[in-house]
Amino acid sequence: MSPGPSPAAAHVTDVERLSAVDVADVLALLDVATTVDGVRPVSEEGELRLQHGGPPGNRDVLARDDAGVLVGYARLETGDAGDAVDGAEAELVVHPGARRRGVGRALLARVEQLAGPAALRVWAHGQVPGSGELARSHGYLRARVLLQMRRPLAGVDPDPQPRLPDGVTVRTFRPGVDEAAWLTVNARAFATHPEQGRWTPADLALREAEPWFDPDGFFLAWRTEPDRGERLLGSHWTKVHAAGDAGPDPVGEVYVLGIDPDAQGMRLGRALTDVGLAHLRGLGLGEVLLYVEEDNAVAVSLYERSGFTRYAVDVNWVRPHD
Repeated sequence: MSPGPSPAAAHVTDVERLSAVDVADVLALLDVATTVDGVRPVSEEGELRLQHGGPPGNRDVLARDDAGVLVGYARLETGDAGDAVDGAEAELVVHPGARRRGVGRALLARVEQLAGPAALRVWAHGQVPGSGELARSHGYLRARVLLQMRRPLAGVDPDPQPRLPDGVTVRTFRPGVDEAAWLTVNARAFATHPEQGRWTPADLALREAEPWFDPDGFFLAWRTEPDRGERLLGSHWTKVHAAGDAGPDPVGEVYVLGIDPDAQGMRLGRALTDVGLAHLRGLGLGEVLLYVEEDNAVAVSLYERSGFTRYAVDVNWVRPHD
């Protein structure tokens, strides 16, 4: 773990694109916070954008002490340039050694200033002490809760042999071939989802370039139709978190599981889930996680019946606006 910052007051600045040095400092801060809190303080999308940039108008906010040590970071998405964000959205993290010294308040004040009068939502990942207190003290209300659920993989059938409808086959993702079909079905399957349904080819390409990407863990269900050829019906994209990312040991994830609305009722979701979980067990992993909206009672109940239990929560706090 890196040494803690000095107790001096934070100096806050913001930029549209971080330098390579600043990116390294932020990633080191995220690693320290993850080790202490047991949860990654910035979303995958946020980390990708702080490293590779994002739509124009969005900002990275840095808080440093008098010695120049990074004590806090925030990422603000303003929704400019056709971005998917409705209004403005932010994520904040304070170095564990600098908490309750006003750093979080300073970051939030700058984020609010940059967001202007727009509705502002702030994510708090995990139940980190002080995050809810900070939000409530500034008049924010809980607007959305994302559950992280987990289950052991020991009881998963290692060879599920799912029964598929006639004409349907499952095979793994082919980079450079299947992107367009997958994006189309992803948009249809998550048409009402505030983030997932708006992925672009660039969003997919960024993840394909990540070290964790493995097409052998990305399963697609295709149906051959006489008049249309092959048609994608759904997919289960799994992910493996390296040791230290989601726990002391590597952890699998049901990363994206989506079924085309026209294919609902074919039990493809269960079949693809079984195939993906068997793949993760075959890698020698002991646990798998997934994320689901807390208010999606049907999905939460389904996952609980499938052996998943509630593990952590991410809370989206909203600042009311006129």
